[in-house]
Amino acid sequence: MIDELLVIWEETYKKGQLTFWLFLALKHSEKYVEEIQNFIQEFSEKTISYDEQSLYRSLRKFQHLEIVEYSLKPGNSGPERKYYRLTPSGLELFEKFIKRNIFLLQTPNILKLLKS
Repeated sequence: MIDELLVIWEETYKKGQLTFWLFLALKHSEKYVEEIQNFIQEFSEKTISYDEQSLYRSLRKFQHLEIVEYSLKPGNSGPERKYYRLTPSGLELFEKFIKRNIFLLQTPNILKLLKS
């Protein structure tokens, strides 16, 4: 029963992390969707993956909010690809999120609680 609950919890956790991983992938360089998928799989040590449709849906939402933008560039073969990047507002949003939520997990009090 514990293993089943763990799987359910992890699935919910992973869905909630889509924005974090998407922004992390775009923080330092622009990428097209397949590169974003590969980045997430690599840096999550293959514990997290998202399908293309989920990524495209999120990217469209973030474009509408003007925190992600794209440019068209030639693909290896075939049509042009959309290369996505964070806008200055998107980068500022991500940095504030990291300070408020990720760095919090590295404070001595939280680390102490996790170790005990």
